[in-house]
Amino acid sequence: MHSRHLFLVGYDISINRNRRRALRDVKAHALGGQKSFYECWLTVGELHELMSYLKARIDSSTDKVIFIRLDARSQSIRVGQAEEIHNGDYFHIT
Repeated sequence: MHSRHLFLVGYDISINRNRRRALRDVKAHALGGQKSFYECWLTVGELHELMSYLKARIDSSTDKVIFIRLDARSQSIRVGQAEEIHNGDYFHIT
């Protein structure tokens, strides 16, 4: 079994069409998130695939994409209406 790592994936993409496509690509791997930041459990292969998809969707002179590896053992801190993301033992990618 391939090990998965928890990443926070965020993007700021100026062109609506590219932003919608990026949202679709990221949400296919996401457990949850808010606006343009999503928590994703990714294998190394999935990480590279998602990075490749997003790189093809952006204008590197104006748009931004970030992948931040998180420590899955850490507790998240929520403020306001942010909801806790429940990480089950298993999940599937659609």
